[in-house]
Amino acid sequence: MIGVFDSGLGGLTVVKELFRQLPGRGVVYLGDNARFPYGSKGRDVVRQFAVQDAEFLKAHGADAIIVACNTASALAIDAVRAAVDVPVFEVVTPAVAKAAVLTRGRVGVIGTRGTIGSGVYAEKMSDASPKTKVFSQACPLFVPLVEEGWTRRSEASSIAKTYLRPLRLRRIDTLILGCTHYPFLRSQIAAAVGPGVRLVDPARETVAEFVRFLDSEGELALKLAKEITHRFFASDKTEHFSRLAARWLGQDIILEHASLE
Repeated sequence: MIGVFDSGLGGLTVVKELFRQLPGRGVVYLGDNARFPYGSKGRDVVRQFAVQDAEFLKAHGADAIIVACNTASALAIDAVRAAVDVPVFEVVTPAVAKAAVLTRGRVGVIGTRGTIGSGVYAEKMSDASPKTKVFSQACPLFVPLVEEGWTRRSEASSIAKTYLRPLRLRRIDTLILGCTHYPFLRSQIAAAVGPGVRLVDPARETVAEFVRFLDSEGELALKLAKEITHRFFASDKTEHFSRLAARWLGQDIILEHASLE
């Protein structure tokens, strides 16, 4: 099975891309909503939580793991890879690689305070495209909006305009959605940042990278093709989580409780 974890619902954008790009493969998803959000927590706490999440997925049959949390990808990827003996993928590097190809030299990055504070996007962009200028903006209210299911409320558009105005004034040409929650607000973000700005979805690019990896790993690809069962876990099993997950994935799910202590 393909393991995916996030601090809440945002990682379902990765699951949806897996369903689209790799149909017929089993997915085991963990949303650690009881300890949500990760983006406002310190490095040591994020690393502890991320390792526990990965170990949980490995114990429940994951043969590969996608860290569908930008904060955990930025702050804890080395710890996760050291903790589990399966391939582990993160969502930062693929998005940077795509932006480096698309940009004309001015890239914006939005994310949680933890992700933006890490400086990981600017660092990786410096390696991928040294002449590209990177402008970052923390958008801490986007994740709660998604977790509350308020993606279609007028408040979402107003908040997006406020957050993205500095990047619009910087005349960015490409914007990295540096959190897997953010694609749920894609239309509001696109309207706020202005026409002509290309948006990079980390979920889409990460799954595309995972597909390329499987093309070179025939044994793992064959193993994953034999497992078509999906399992969904939350550390706080709620009707709200189950309802939103089903709506966003377009299918009914059975939500199970995950004990991470």
